[in-house]
Amino acid sequence: MSKAKLLQPDLILGDTILGLNQDVLDQYRIKGLILDVDETLVPLKKAYVSEELRLWINQIRQKTPIWLVSNNLSESRIGSIANSLELPYLLGAVKPSRRKLKKAIRAMELPIPQVAMVGDRLFTDVLAGNRLGMFTILVKPMVDPAIAVRSYPIHNFEVWISEKLGVSLMSSQHNFTKRNRRPRK
Repeated sequence: MSKAKLLQPDLILGDTILGLNQDVLDQYRIKGLILDVDETLVPLKKAYVSEELRLWINQIRQKTPIWLVSNNLSESRIGSIANSLELPYLLGAVKPSRRKLKKAIRAMELPIPQVAMVGDRLFTDVLAGNRLGMFTILVKPMVDPAIAVRSYPIHNFEVWISEKLGVSLMSSQHNFTKRNRRPRK
């Protein structure tokens, strides 16, 4: 698989995770979710979840099992977030390593292609999910409004490198070509 294909998300949401809804998951036959934590669910310097995120999780979990898998090593931070959402979690994932993603998928007892890796980073979340054959969803990062005007150099660098490699990062909920699967009509 080419480097560009490894970095190409199956779905670029063009919104934060809060824009991902059950209709989209159903459209792509997604039965389980693995979510990154830092800047996918909460801003990096925040240790609590918003009420809006809590409502989103409660709505999605009615039909779809959810696991949190984070590269973060802080048991107190990731554990606190996971516990407040009542979700199972794995930390220190070292994404793009696939090891902890496999562990979460085994716990869900779902086929790999029916589980989506959702995150805000190309070189960790998308790359790990694609290496495993998962459906990958790139979301806009959750950022603290107080620092949103600052740039995010790592994110910007990943986007720049990816585009140089031929990755298309145009937002599109209907652009899906991986493994010859098509959205339902």
